[in-house]
Amino acid sequence: MSRSPTVTPIAANAENRYEVTRADLPLSCPMPGMALWNSHPKVYLPIVDDGGESTCPYCGARYVLRD
Repeated sequence: MSRSPTVTPIAANAENRYEVTRADLPLSCPMPGMALWNSHPKVYLPIVDDGGESTCPYCGARYVLRD
């Protein structure tokens, strides 16, 4: 019997700046994989239209597109 790997969730709003790639698009805050119990409603951020940087209006997290 094989065990699936343990996935460590990303802590929501734990950082002020996150680097993301095009694989993360469409970008939302909180991102998939973040612990949601202490977070805010999901909001989609137009990072491409914003020139590669977006800020969440709820928590102030800044997202920067790496590629």
